[in-house]
Amino acid sequence: MGNSKKKPLTLFEKTLAQMGIRHKKIKPFTPRHNGKVERSHRKDNEEFYACHTFYSFDDFAKQLAVRQRQYNNFPMHPLNWKSPNAVLFSFPFVSHFIVTPTLVK
Repeated sequence: MGNSKKKPLTLFEKTLAQMGIRHKKIKPFTPRHNGKVERSHRKDNEEFYACHTFYSFDDFAKQLAVRQRQYNNFPMHPLNWKSPNAVLFSFPFVSHFIVTPTLVK
């Protein structure tokens, strides 16, 4: 018989539980999930990095904030034609949080 003590929840895990969000972890080194990340990175490069010029870090941060606002409010097929923000704010308690992108200077 093993030790039945459970690892304490992290703040991240507690917050997800409070919001009723199930955190689905993936196995490390899973190629099919890597493909999703690679597609996301390619899309970011094609639609943002490759077609913008950044004159300073502050300029980059401002342009990125605009891009994130557009992306997070755009309806997507995998989300049943809802935007990421619409899905996020459909969870209870999420409206109590302000979701804003921040960059460390």
